[in-house]
Amino acid sequence: MAVFTAVTLDDLNQWIKQFPLGQARALKGIASGIENSNFFLTTERGEYVLTIFENLDFDQLPFYLQLMRHLARRGIPVPDPVPNEHGDLVVPLHGKPAAVVTKLEGASQMDPQPVHCAEAGTMLARMHLAAHDFPLQQPNLRGLDWWLETAPKVMPFLSPENAQLLSSEIAFQQAFAGTDTYRQLAHGPVHADLFRNNVMFVGDKLTGCFDFYFAGCDTWLFDVAVTVNDWCIDQQSGKLDTARLSALLDAYHAVRPFTDADRAAWQTMLRAAALRFWLSRLYDLHLPREAELLTPHDPTHFERILRDRVEHAAQELPA
Repeated sequence: MAVFTAVTLDDLNQWIKQFPLGQARALKGIASGIENSNFFLTTERGEYVLTIFENLDFDQLPFYLQLMRHLARRGIPVPDPVPNEHGDLVVPLHGKPAAVVTKLEGASQMDPQPVHCAEAGTMLARMHLAAHDFPLQQPNLRGLDWWLETAPKVMPFLSPENAQLLSSEIAFQQAFAGTDTYRQLAHGPVHADLFRNNVMFVGDKLTGCFDFYFAGCDTWLFDVAVTVNDWCIDQQSGKLDTARLSALLDAYHAVRPFTDADRAAWQTMLRAAALRFWLSRLYDLHLPREAELLTPHDPTHFERILRDRVEHAAQELPA
């Protein structure tokens, strides 16, 4: 992630002693993304990831870290947070919340083929079922309430055409959220950001997923739509790729079968997933925060995806 808070090995000399990790040997900032400060951390005990949280506070973080622990203990390949000597998963570093988690093996597959999409679909369904009994509750903090709050902030920067698209889509999603179909959708903890760069592979085998710091309770179908809108598209046009889409949906359906409500809501959820990331990228572009390393994403990518989902019917979910 972008490095907003600089950290050196000297900074860690005393701090790291509270963890059962031995002495810190190397630290390298990770310069992708825009939310937290992440570092690859090498200690006497192995390889880890250190995260300093720039927006989330100490009260919010237990949901994310406890969810990761919950999933790890149910066999889902996710980073496992390391508690300190007092059992705390979140501790202050430079006055900000920080955590250390285990590092996954492998590398992201940025040009996924159907076999990779099937792996992602299987893992996503397993994750949903494994998290179903997770006791903590937190809404998706980038859901409808955030859209309603954030849209007016970016409107002054938009062309009339894009302002109209944003306004009309939020109104459409707000109306759908009040329907019986929406209320019938399966609901629970979701990753909400399962892009290709948040999943690791060794060859064609999925070895894990990470970056749960947008997780929250939402419909499982929204999580599927977020994943599809990144994994199963032509990156230039945003249009869905039939082979990859079928592979991901069939694999998910084999583990957690889609319902009639899912099928009725599918097109709307694809639009919702595109809207969420278009709006967040507009916000990050036009109202940025200072960072040592910062690479804002192009919002027009998700504008194209949203326009395509509005104009063209997607492949139906498996029955």
